[in-house]
Amino acid sequence: MHIAIAGNIGSGKTTLAGLLAKHYGWTPHYEDVDDNPYLNDFYEDMQRWSFNLQIYFLNTRLSQILEIRKLNTTIIQDRTIYEDAYIFAPNLHSMGLMSTRDFNNYTTIFKLMSSFIQPPDLLLYLRASVPTLVNQIQNRGREYESSIRIDYLKRLNERYEAWIESYDLGKLLIIEADHYNFPNNNAHLSEVIDKINAELHGLF
Repeated sequence: MHIAIAGNIGSGKTTLAGLLAKHYGWTPHYEDVDDNPYLNDFYEDMQRWSFNLQIYFLNTRLSQILEIRKLNTTIIQDRTIYEDAYIFAPNLHSMGLMSTRDFNNYTTIFKLMSSFIQPPDLLLYLRASVPTLVNQIQNRGREYESSIRIDYLKRLNERYEAWIESYDLGKLLIIEADHYNFPNNNAHLSEVIDKINAELHGLF
């Protein structure tokens, strides 16, 4: 089975993926931010590096999905290939940080790739307000994220909401991240686990 967690930068995807992996015995697949060769350059000069970064993400996420489907185990994935195509790339294009030529090229590649893959069996969407995102980004203290602007996060949130509203590829569970403190509150985690069980097994 393939479970995926979607959500904006700082919404808590990696934390929740780790906790659920531990609880269920699932295998986590994390977004590899430490070895990404474009991320630092991108935050320094978004216009120059946006296309390179998005193609890198597309490539690594496709490889991840193909690997997930080969494994005879349940995988929980931190971020999906769809978020790159429906949120991050269009946002960069609309902000003038990716040219129309590059965006059209990117979209064509994504459409071809997506025709060969299966969507997740369950998508968990971590919905978080901008203040929550900012607080969690500051708390984890990644240097390259220190220059992320509030308006950038706000635009991404708007695109996430539009995407989730039209999402019809499979089961979807929306988790209100503002209301939960997963690492420090077992009751919050238990509540989310109950909701996941209901989606996966029809338990109420």
